[in-house]
Amino acid sequence: MFYKLNQMKLQLWRNATLLLNIDDISILIDPMLGEKGSLGKFPMTDNELLNPLVDLPFNRESLTEKLRMIDAVAITHLHPDHWDSTAIEFIDKKTTILCPQAISEQIREQGFHNVIVIGEHIVWNDIEISTTKGQHGTGEIGDKMGTVNGFVFKKEKQSIYIVGDSIWNDDIAKEIDRHQPQYIVVAGGAATFSVGDPIIMTSEDIIKVCEYAPKSNIIITHLETVSHCKEDRQYTQKKIDQKGYSNQCLIPKDGETINLSFD
Repeated sequence: MFYKLNQMKLQLWRNATLLLNIDDISILIDPMLGEKGSLGKFPMTDNELLNPLVDLPFNRESLTEKLRMIDAVAITHLHPDHWDSTAIEFIDKKTTILCPQAISEQIREQGFHNVIVIGEHIVWNDIEISTTKGQHGTGEIGDKMGTVNGFVFKKEKQSIYIVGDSIWNDDIAKEIDRHQPQYIVVAGGAATFSVGDPIIMTSEDIIKVCEYAPKSNIIITHLETVSHCKEDRQYTQKKIDQKGYSNQCLIPKDGETINLSFD
């Protein structure tokens, strides 16, 4: 289901950090740019690992050059594995920031001058951008994780849905019904704190996405980078293969670029 096309491509840097190219526009999504271990130990985890667990798949010189080439940064929420202090420091303060209303003022307070709030829907550089709802866990833990959003990017008949940090629930199903995206990017890994249920998708959740959206290609990110994720690439791929969804799903490596194809 993945074929070459030159209009849209997506590169995974690591975790949730993605570079989306739509024609000649480059949008960096949820940048976590710090070096390995720079975020330290996450609270309420059952290990002493320092986050992020891996470096970016390129050196600082390459990062600086890549940041010069971006046209905008899109931020789903402000958890440090999506928007860290290094991103705040390294990204030019004149860069266009695309974000939901709930986090816009804090980003302005961090010194960014060109913050564009996305309500339900805007058109920016001929790209339709919509915010979507998510649920970052359940119960008390879900409440503490706060409000999270995702994005749908559309150009003409081509669309990609960045779900963001969310478990599978009715809101995700409604967004799929509403936007009918050809590509859906989900946060896998079953991140779980020392108490409570997973706060992002398990492999079982991802299979539910496949079942609900059989015509969509599923891209799985958020793997092997933060210490509270319980499922790695090998485990997730095994579960997908067992259910017969290997042709529908792709698990990119850090640094891998996917050329998106649209029928």
